[in-house]
Amino acid sequence: MPLPLYLLALAVFAMGTSEFMLAGLLPDIALDLGVTVGTAGSLTSAYAIGMIVGAPLVAASARSRPRRPALLSFLLVFAAAHAVGAMSTSFALLFCTRVVAALANAGFLAVAMTAAAALVPPDRKGRALAVLLSGTTLATIAGVPGGAVLGTELGWQAPFWAVAALCLPAAVGIVEGVPAEQDACGATDKPALRTELSRLTRPPLILVMLLGALVNAATFGGVTFLAPVVTGTAGLGELWVPVALVLFGAGSFVGVTVAGRLSDRNPGPVVTVAGPLLLIGWPASAVLAHWPVALFTLVFVLGALSFALGSTLIARVLHEAADAPTMAGAYATAALNVGAAVGPVAAGATLGTGAGPLGPLYVSGLLVAAALLIAFPFLRVVTGARSGEARL
Repeated sequence: MPLPLYLLALAVFAMGTSEFMLAGLLPDIALDLGVTVGTAGSLTSAYAIGMIVGAPLVAASARSRPRRPALLSFLLVFAAAHAVGAMSTSFALLFCTRVVAALANAGFLAVAMTAAAALVPPDRKGRALAVLLSGTTLATIAGVPGGAVLGTELGWQAPFWAVAALCLPAAVGIVEGVPAEQDACGATDKPALRTELSRLTRPPLILVMLLGALVNAATFGGVTFLAPVVTGTAGLGELWVPVALVLFGAGSFVGVTVAGRLSDRNPGPVVTVAGPLLLIGWPASAVLAHWPVALFTLVFVLGALSFALGSTLIARVLHEAADAPTMAGAYATAALNVGAAVGPVAAGATLGTGAGPLGPLYVSGLLVAAALLIAFPFLRVVTGARSGEARL
């Protein structure tokens, strides 16, 4: 894999830390800004909505811009939004900074996905995507738990400052590492924007985007409200929340690494094995949440399965949108973040019910069930068996 790909992954690490770190900060944010934990959870949905709206709009507006300055601009806006967020004294202002940061993240990720695919041969797109997304999974291993520790010791604002600081070496890496040849991709060899947007009418592309959104909704719905499960149901102290997040992140790194090697050649086993296991795993984590050892074991396994299946489906989005070279990354980003928006809202709605903090885990199981029911009749399409495409 080319070096510029790893430099892009460094920036994704900073962004992934921001996107996931609220899972360990929600109780403190809610207490400090005078809102409920469920309301604070809407910050995750706000971020995801910004990503959904921003991915196609920003990618379309950046079509004629060289990739390197576009990536740098998005990253610097992202850093500035976090600096303002760290100084916020009202929930409304913090909410707005999350939307701005998400727009910048969406633009960066959409361009980065397209750039990553352009750096490798077509038959290695899955592995390139795995390297790029490893920034997110490493964020869940190191960045997110580190943010939770910083938040516990220094206040929830400290992780926001840390993310802003992380963007600076990533920016230098982009300037120094993304080759000038990437900037030379002019508009002359690109399809018209209308042509690229018309790809969204293709049933196979719509199918894999929908499935990616559902699986990601399950992932975000469960992990966003993991802290109340650890400190409430399992009866552990706040410093165990970073431990749980480390385990989820370690599992996600394993899952995306393994899936990256399979998604180009044979994605079928990932879909047919990880999907049913997730259907069992999310409700099982709720049933066994009172036993910390069982809970933490399942957190690791669920991280691996969620990211293995999710990254495979997103790789399928890039393959299905291969003839939309400047918008494919936006479609993949939008699919990811439709799920990230829906998941926390659906999961958070159960916190005030009899299910309590375990409600989000059951909701994640239901979302996976919905994905499997939709995927089953079109399994050959989902797994890349082209002969099955005619069934849609």
